[in-house]
Amino acid sequence: MDEQPDAVTELAEAYGIATHYWDWRREPVTVPAPTIVAVLAALGVDASAPEAVAHALAERRLAAWRRVLPPVVVARQGVGAHVHVHLPEGTRAEIEVRCEDGAVRPDLRQLMRHVEPVELDGVPIGEATFQLPTDLPLGWHEVVLRHDGGTTTAPLAVTPAFLGVPVDGRVWGLMTQLYSVRSQGSWGIGDLHDLADLASWSGEAGAGLLLVNPLHAAAPVPPIEPSPYFPATRRFPNPLYLRVEDIPEYAALPDDERAAVDALGAQVRAAADADGLDRDSCWRMKTRALEIVHGVPIAAERQRVYEVFVAREGPALDDFATWCALVERHGPRWREWPEPLRDPRSAAVASARQELADRVELYRWSQWLLDEQLAGVQRAATDAGMSLGVVHDLAVGVSPDGADAWAMQDVLAPGVTVGAPPDAFNQQGQDWRQPPWHPTHLADASYAPYRDMVRALLRHAGGVRVDHVVGLFRLWWIPAGGSPFDGTYVSYDHDAMVGILALEAHRAGAVVVGEDLGTVEPSAREYLAERGILGTSVLWFEREHGARTPLPADRWRELCLATVTTHDLPPTAAYLTGGHVELRDRLGLLTRSVDEERAADEADRRAWLTALRAA
Repeated sequence: MDEQPDAVTELAEAYGIATHYWDWRREPVTVPAPTIVAVLAALGVDASAPEAVAHALAERRLAAWRRVLPPVVVARQGVGAHVHVHLPEGTRAEIEVRCEDGAVRPDLRQLMRHVEPVELDGVPIGEATFQLPTDLPLGWHEVVLRHDGGTTTAPLAVTPAFLGVPVDGRVWGLMTQLYSVRSQGSWGIGDLHDLADLASWSGEAGAGLLLVNPLHAAAPVPPIEPSPYFPATRRFPNPLYLRVEDIPEYAALPDDERAAVDALGAQVRAAADADGLDRDSCWRMKTRALEIVHGVPIAAERQRVYEVFVAREGPALDDFATWCALVERHGPRWREWPEPLRDPRSAAVASARQELADRVELYRWSQWLLDEQLAGVQRAATDAGMSLGVVHDLAVGVSPDGADAWAMQDVLAPGVTVGAPPDAFNQQGQDWRQPPWHPTHLADASYAPYRDMVRALLRHAGGVRVDHVVGLFRLWWIPAGGSPFDGTYVSYDHDAMVGILALEAHRAGAVVVGEDLGTVEPSAREYLAERGILGTSVLWFEREHGARTPLPADRWRELCLATVTTHDLPPTAAYLTGGHVELRDRLGLLTRSVDEERAADEADRRAWLTALRAA
């Protein structure tokens, strides 16, 4: 492979881009130069020529010096984190922490350390380092610096040192894909009423949790995206999961309109296929039903509750509802919309929001209904005795055509997609076709888009499962037009990403499960365990170190969610019959012969069944 020039290597490493890595066979790999240049370009860094590389490297070294305070400070409770201040030499300054409860903490200690000043635009800039108090409360606070040039502030997140599990002993539960949990009352697709029923039933049977697939929203026009792991947004849930008859305004409909809604539901149920899911028909009928119900005036008390919800969700809700309305008019791919509408902050979008006010309001209102019904599901779970209740699933990313990709262009990296390098199970690697967080821009935004997404997901939950949790440490970036073999790792500030996740979970009284399967550095698992983030153990992967022999269950990792399988592995029946080998062969996912794969699979299956009988 192409070797990197020293300056390009230094520039890449300054941006957290891996120039070398170890593959799943523990073989060293050197990342080719075109990949490095393309990934730097996605970060907004020009590395196309030696002069550009030199300029970019100089600017990267000066970036922190150009800021009076960092864009955000993320600290661990009990640890005196450092805050670096950059001001012209000789500038007088006072620093304090303004806590979210209004308390003021001026007791930051300046560390006696000498740092040579750096000249910026002819002005020597000095660096002072302050240590935060170790007894700051958990929460979102603010660092306030008053100096000769004015006042500068930065958000401060004080995060739990250890999150852990808010229950005693072991907890068991069910794992389900909600769309398949159908009843006679649902409209061909499992909904939140069905989920509440399942929670009540399993809770009464002694379950402590109910893990559900991501409920993230898809584009609101057919064909409805079938994969919950390729959503339009991770912030807002899918109206497809609403139970129309549970909306309070449904009961207030005039008889003829309620009969019309009932007829729509009956039509979907009559056409439902026992062996298939018709999301498109369900969505068409449910949308028409929601339009009818939306025409009923909301009672004054509920109107006030609705207004509080809208104010709480703020501009993000407006953006999502506007995107839905624009999708109805211009199609699901926002990059193909009229150019002025591709910018969510443009005057054209503001005008369209007014023009499409009725549709925007429909989607805004639908999210309020989902919030109410999700709260009802968690209430049903805890009322049935569940210690945790519903554990929601957070997908790795979003569709490049979706609402988040449109509304958050400033914190997502263009020109690359996220995936995974080749590993033992997916030997061709994976391209999930999703845009990644831009590490620098996300930090510049004080991690607010990430925090708000996590906070919304945990509002009515006892926990969250984070798919591909090592993505909080590093992600496999694939340049546009390349294959998974052409990618490389890009690092994130995992102290900030994991810390903020733990803080929001602590505030919700929730547990965090990290899906830490596949190519995962041992240091990442150790760090997550240290922070009280649970890992994941899947039966088929639990083996004696360096052998294919099954690992006895009493020697599996502690602080883990143990499961038989996961959403992206073959169903248990396919393992027991060996059917997954033929399917992977037909899809071209094998790198050795089907006979070799079948023989290895049969040996594995015999070993597991022997271990099961012995246990």
